[in-house]
Amino acid sequence: MPTFLRASATLSRRIVSTTARPGIAILRSFHSFPSNAAVAHPVTAHGPPPKAPSPAPEYGEHTEEQDGNAGLGSGSKPLQSRTVKPSSLKNRFWKNVDVWKKPEGDYQVLLDARPVRTPSKDVLFIPPTKPHLAHLIALEWDVMTTAQQALKNHMIPLTSLAARAADIVREDANSEAITRQQIVKTAMRYLETDTLLCWVPEKNAYNIEEVDEQGQRPESLREAQVRVAKDVISFLSTKVWPGIEIKPILDTESILPVSQSQATKDIIEQWISGLQAYDLAALERGVLASKSLLVAVRLVSEWSENFRHIQRPGQKKFSIEEAAEASSLEVKWQTDLWGEVEDTHDVDKEDLKRQLGSVIVLVSGETR
Repeated sequence: MPTFLRASATLSRRIVSTTARPGIAILRSFHSFPSNAAVAHPVTAHGPPPKAPSPAPEYGEHTEEQDGNAGLGSGSKPLQSRTVKPSSLKNRFWKNVDVWKKPEGDYQVLLDARPVRTPSKDVLFIPPTKPHLAHLIALEWDVMTTAQQALKNHMIPLTSLAARAADIVREDANSEAITRQQIVKTAMRYLETDTLLCWVPEKNAYNIEEVDEQGQRPESLREAQVRVAKDVISFLSTKVWPGIEIKPILDTESILPVSQSQATKDIIEQWISGLQAYDLAALERGVLASKSLLVAVRLVSEWSENFRHIQRPGQKKFSIEEAAEASSLEVKWQTDLWGEVEDTHDVDKEDLKRQLGSVIVLVSGETR
């Protein structure tokens, strides 16, 4: 026996347990290598490779197991097959989509002869001043290929948003304010961490000090944040909430946000609580999409038919692109500097514009 094997065997016999009772020695084996070596068997399988996986039967696809004879020899008992009918939602149950105006003035979107309804089973009525909203909702349903797509809110952004507004209208008529109170509470919570008011500190790595080839210093992230925020705050403090003071909530080295004054919060909360149903539903989507109450308020107030008295005739309104840039300024600054990730940053940017665009469509209207 080789020397190292004799030493290992001797060591395995000398190991004494320290947990044994006093005066009694227990010998235990100690192995540093497997007792039996592994045997590599040759590959003896023959024939073609296995078949590719097939869809599960519940998705309505035909499989060999459903025949009851897959892989069975003669005289074998067939397998029990289960026939699953395809879901009726895989096909759309309507052919034509039309917009019908009632004698009272409201619009309805008809799927053949069936009106589009809200999740609460109520017929969806569109105000007479919003014909463009009714036609765009009809377009959402006209481009569908399956009824199952109607169950996904991202496939029907305007329908779901109009249904949200209709629910608020119904609650207001019944002297209920459950949804309204929830939206106000959520919006005020976003004010405490408004992305428009979170500025990087003055001494920060993102604040560029170098100059470019033309001898000009590029705009730093903080300068861009201050520029965009002051433009929005100037409009809100003069048109929407005259005389109000809005201050940045994250402007120092501290990671703790600075809260707005109680007077400021009371004025903003009262303003949100008094919004019309369609403006309130649009504000909620704008806040959730942009993560900024101030951006959503300016977008609603500049486009809503209920705020024509503060809008600037003949001047350019707060656009979708400007709102998207204000709510994602840091991401834009970084991607302009380092480039964007394909199918990530570009998709997020377009989705943000889509949601902010639905806000404008919902609140805007025509003059009677």
